[in-house]
Amino acid sequence: MIHLHHLVKTYNTRSVETRAISEVSLKVDRGEFVSVMGPSGCGKTTLLNIIGLLDSYDSGLYIFNDTDVRNLSEREKVKLRKGNIGFIFQNFNLLDELSVFENIELPLVYLGVKSGERKKRVDRILEQIGLGHRSAHSPYELSGGQQQRVAIGRAIVTNPALILADEPTGNLDSQHGNEIMEMLSNLNEAGSTIIMVTHSMNDAAYTNRIIKLVDGHIVSEKQLLHA
Repeated sequence: MIHLHHLVKTYNTRSVETRAISEVSLKVDRGEFVSVMGPSGCGKTTLLNIIGLLDSYDSGLYIFNDTDVRNLSEREKVKLRKGNIGFIFQNFNLLDELSVFENIELPLVYLGVKSGERKKRVDRILEQIGLGHRSAHSPYELSGGQQQRVAIGRAIVTNPALILADEPTGNLDSQHGNEIMEMLSNLNEAGSTIIMVTHSMNDAAYTNRIIKLVDGHIVSEKQLLHA
């Protein structure tokens, strides 16, 4: 599904050139659950943003679902991203002026899905994340764990080929964090491909493979065996 080969990303200021990503080569197969770990500032989020087609890169090769993204226009990247990639952020990124139902529905609106089909899909997702009774509430009326479940619902409502999660439990206590990781694990078992950035070894233990990033380089990969 994902093939990165000698990927390089550099940020330049007037006096300093910083390589956020340096010669990264990585393959992620369909159905994998991969965690990316490393110290703050090592390039984890930059790598996730490149994979999610939110950021560009300077050199190297990136193939997503058999498509070489190097020469795609921004409009073509948006088209490829829509419906194919779902995002889960540490800060939830929900819209307070919209209800829970409307937040989850939003990606389907952007895709032009008809209202009847939207309602059917969102209702199914609300049942899946256990928030059907909260569909008319605003995000600020929910707990942090509930808000992250809404964010997961929004990420999966389009049935994306890939889910990208950036510190999905970073703002949650351990109990709610474990609930979110169980949800992600269940999604993976149902067939979703997931790449997750995390500082938590507890969260990484739910995944199939741990990739360690230091100063923009992949320094190790560890396969995890689950019973």
